[in-house]
Amino acid sequence: MEPAAHTGHAAPFPATPRIGVDLVPLSRIAELSAPGSGPALDRMLTDAERAFCAGDTAGTAGRLAAKEAVFKLFGATGQPLPWLTTEILRGPGGRPVLRLTGRAARLAEQAGLGPVDISISHDGGWAVAVAAALATPPTTHQATPPS
Repeated sequence: MEPAAHTGHAAPFPATPRIGVDLVPLSRIAELSAPGSGPALDRMLTDAERAFCAGDTAGTAGRLAAKEAVFKLFGATGQPLPWLTTEILRGPGGRPVLRLTGRAARLAEQAGLGPVDISISHDGGWAVAVAAALATPPTTHQATPPS
């Protein structure tokens, strides 16, 4: 077995894998959509997400699970989930694609996250999502004292 090629420089902190997982019962979507529940889904899904999930309970549950899974990558314990700035869109072939803006993008940057990959599945009354990324701690630059 050949040793791995060396690039000539080592990162000060190696990237570490982060994985987020979440599970949402499809019945939760019925509860959030019921008359009298208020505009709960309007606060959780963007206009684009609601448009292509209209009438698709499993797709809606999968998107909510994916947003929660992505949030777990941030390591932002105790903070509210930035629902509307974490967007799960459709990529080529229907594959879920993540778009972060605003507060969600800042949290991802603070966590040192690289590109995020998402997988969503649903069966038997449940939706599950997994989000994975490599994280490298952000570097801080200190000013050099004058000589």
